[in-house]
Amino acid sequence: MRRTRKWAGKLLAYTLTACLLLVGSPLGGSIQHASAAGNYNYAEALQKAVYFYEAQRSGKLPSNNRVEWRGDSGLTDGADNGVDLTGGWYDAGDHVKFGLPMAYSAAMLAWSVYEYRDGYAQSGQLNAILDNLRWVDDYFIKAHTAPNELYGQVGTGGVDHQWWGPAEVMQMERKSYKITAACPGSDLAGETAAALAASSIVFASTDSAYSAQLLTHAKQLYSFADTYRGKYSDCITDAQQFYNSWSGYYDELTWGGIWLYLATNDQTYLDKALQATNGWGRDQAGQLGYKWTMSWDDVSYGSTVLLARTLSQLGRSEAATYVTQAEKNLDYWTVGTGGERVTYTPGGLAWLDSWGSLRYASNAAFLAFVYSDFVTDAAKKARYVDFATKQINYALGDNPSNRSYVVGYGTNAPEHPHHRTSHSSWADSMLDPTTHRHVLYGALVGGPNASDAYTDSVSDYVSNEVATDYNAGFTASLAKMNLLYGAGQQPLANFPVAETRSDEMFVEAAINQAGTNFTEIKALLNNRSGWPARMGDKLSFKYFVNLSEVYNAGYTAADLSVITNYNQGATVSQVLPYDAANHIYYVDVDFSGTKIYPGGQPYYKKEVQFRITAPQGAWDPTNDYSYAGLVTQTTAKTSLMPVYDAGVKVFGQEPTAAPVTVPPAPTSLTATAGSAQAVLSWTASVGATSYNVKRAATSGGPYTTAATGVTGTSYTNTGLTNGTTYYYVVSAVNSAGESANSAQASVTPAAAPVTIPAAPASLTATAGDAQAVLGWTASSGATSYNVKRSAISGGAFTTIATGVTGTSYTDTALTNGTTYYYVVSAVNSAGESANSATASATPTGGGTTPTSSLVVQYKLSNSNANDNQIYATFNIKNTGTSAISLSSLKLLRYYLTKDTTSASLNYWVDYAQVGTSAVSGAFGSVSPAKTTADTYLELSFSSAAGSIAPGGQTGDIQIRIAKSDWTNLDESNDYSFDGTKSSIADWNKVTLYQSGSLAWGIEP
Repeated sequence: MRRTRKWAGKLLAYTLTACLLLVGSPLGGSIQHASAAGNYNYAEALQKAVYFYEAQRSGKLPSNNRVEWRGDSGLTDGADNGVDLTGGWYDAGDHVKFGLPMAYSAAMLAWSVYEYRDGYAQSGQLNAILDNLRWVDDYFIKAHTAPNELYGQVGTGGVDHQWWGPAEVMQMERKSYKITAACPGSDLAGETAAALAASSIVFASTDSAYSAQLLTHAKQLYSFADTYRGKYSDCITDAQQFYNSWSGYYDELTWGGIWLYLATNDQTYLDKALQATNGWGRDQAGQLGYKWTMSWDDVSYGSTVLLARTLSQLGRSEAATYVTQAEKNLDYWTVGTGGERVTYTPGGLAWLDSWGSLRYASNAAFLAFVYSDFVTDAAKKARYVDFATKQINYALGDNPSNRSYVVGYGTNAPEHPHHRTSHSSWADSMLDPTTHRHVLYGALVGGPNASDAYTDSVSDYVSNEVATDYNAGFTASLAKMNLLYGAGQQPLANFPVAETRSDEMFVEAAINQAGTNFTEIKALLNNRSGWPARMGDKLSFKYFVNLSEVYNAGYTAADLSVITNYNQGATVSQVLPYDAANHIYYVDVDFSGTKIYPGGQPYYKKEVQFRITAPQGAWDPTNDYSYAGLVTQTTAKTSLMPVYDAGVKVFGQEPTAAPVTVPPAPTSLTATAGSAQAVLSWTASVGATSYNVKRAATSGGPYTTAATGVTGTSYTNTGLTNGTTYYYVVSAVNSAGESANSAQASVTPAAAPVTIPAAPASLTATAGDAQAVLGWTASSGATSYNVKRSAISGGAFTTIATGVTGTSYTDTALTNGTTYYYVVSAVNSAGESANSATASATPTGGGTTPTSSLVVQYKLSNSNANDNQIYATFNIKNTGTSAISLSSLKLLRYYLTKDTTSASLNYWVDYAQVGTSAVSGAFGSVSPAKTTADTYLELSFSSAAGSIAPGGQTGDIQIRIAKSDWTNLDESNDYSFDGTKSSIADWNKVTLYQSGSLAWGIEP
């Protein structure tokens, strides 16, 4: 869900507004440390940052895979085009393989090894980083299917993002996309060439043959990029919504040329690199931009550092230009350039943008480290090292919250990254499970806002996104931090630690129906696998029965029948022998051929209902092994129905052949008094299938049986006389007989006194159209409530409803615009409580949603009702039979209050599936103003947005609203705000107009 935003103003001022990191040429020499190290184990941090890339792997995993919750995935990638595109990295928390950020990340990591190989070696991570580079480089080689052909994406972004589950079991179609001479992508090909050329240098000393292979592909790709010019996102159009090539391709032509020069020492490549700088984006004064830094899109900043160093070493006159430009950029991040400086949070983070704030700070830090190794001015050297050190330490915990922003590292680290596979939901939901099942060690989250505020929420993909490009500059900087401050530090031994696993495949079961000669079982076979997630198309389970009573009555197993009532894909057998000598049999329930996998509500569990019928008078289910613990109509997990995958038991226990003996007497019997009842509980007896409860009027008996066949370890005896003492014992029963009685427990039931309940709390009143909806917190002991109303604050109040059950009431037929005041009292047989606190409501005029084929849906991207931005996502559906031109529509109006009349508002369209450039907006005033709405944001569409086909939809349109001074907005009283809508749903408090007429929603 995370994609870097590009603002139009930035694009005009300097086209290069997102950067790709890859620069280097190792220089020796000592450095004066301008900043203290901080109390951090940098070897451990680097160890985990490198490990993160192993968690992002796609394809057939190697035998040395360290991520126990990752398995093989994407094994048919490329099959749609008859090529092998397995391998590589998943981009972020999703399952798309985007070529441009993947190549950027690989180039950045290769650059870091080129610069700081000893930093990896010192921390014990050199082999691990080389292994990760080889993994991604192998993928690039596969993707380079011809000299002038490169596959740049596998998976379709919109399709992929509709499902929230682990990569190992994804079922969506995965298309592959390529660039060719007919439809080129100089940026993608140039970036991939840079990654392979940088890697060829890195591998030259350890694997010369592989290094040569990488260099061959790098040369071909650069020739492809240089010969056939064009932006890759004009050809791989699905990438436009996620990784559009905003900066163009000249920066990548420079970038790839520099790396090929460093790999070959061929002057031709350096000349091409310099020539391509003429195409870099410039502002209106013709100056290169300096107010951004490296990212996946714009690699001019890294190229500038490399050119400054390389040209200086060669004694070239052009060097001064790039030295000046590099220092303008680094000074903008440190002391300021021309009176301008990057924003700093109060806690010291150099904050460039809300999307991946830590990513940009880490990228700038790496550039500062590399340039500090080159610059000879002692003050500048110290300045840049100090800046970079502080930014990396901020991410590790040196911040106002004293929290790490690296998953699994340091203090109070993020626990809920926006990452499908580590969350490991079986239900296609960010909410289930409530906590991540796996630790995504080493992942750098997006980070805090400009006030150092941060929310650790899986749904907050602005703050908690993780990605390969987020970790690239951070990992690279950590390699340098290990050289500066990591002497003597060691990575963690025995890393990673084994995770505590929950049950993955199991049966939930209940007694569906029962009769004197049959038992019907409802069973749900679950696949909630996560270590790793895996397909279950060969699953089965067994239900064990003891047929002793059948044989004792003169019958055999052949006299039983098994039928199914409801079945979602199982083959159910008749009873089969397990331990025939002791009459133990089982029913085999085999779901082979049915896909059961952790992919959502219809898929992670399958149900079957089967009935076992015996001759009349020859059936007793209570001695059946798998029957123990089952209750009627309430399903619960049972280990007594073992589960098998391809015939191998993966959960539960089979019965043993040990003889059945009489269970011991129950222990720890307690009896708790209630009104006219006694609640008994005891400790379970091993081997018991049920219990008998016995009662006496005198201590020591004689006892009369009060209940037989009790399952569980508790029983409530009702219909007793208050004030009378009762004496109880319990015995345990199974097929071998009945145990001795337990120790005795006594109890004297007594009626609880009735007191007047407390006044209701938390009364709220919500205005509607000619009505007010009241809600309050239940009062203990209340049997009903009285609702009272007044026309003036403080009363006097008139009772308008008595005997209200529940904790809500709707007062109707009110006058819109009039304020009403309410109190509520609680009532029971002892009397009426005092009144609650007063709540008021002013009904407003409304209406009904007009009838049309258009529907507006809405969800919140951030449910915080009191921060400095409003985040909302919309979707327009066409339920009709004709296409509707979007240019005829005005979405939305989204109604809000400015809180203060003088407030000035701004808005942004962060993302629109129909294209952000096709969406425009304007604020308007509600006249007359309402208490819940004095302003609205209205969005319009240009003809470029196209139309909505019958049954189609626009897809997500994500907006933000903020005050110009960035003070907080109170959304709780906004007409269109609903803090409960975390998932997209129809919402009639956002209006839609077609050709000037209201087509959807209710105006305030």
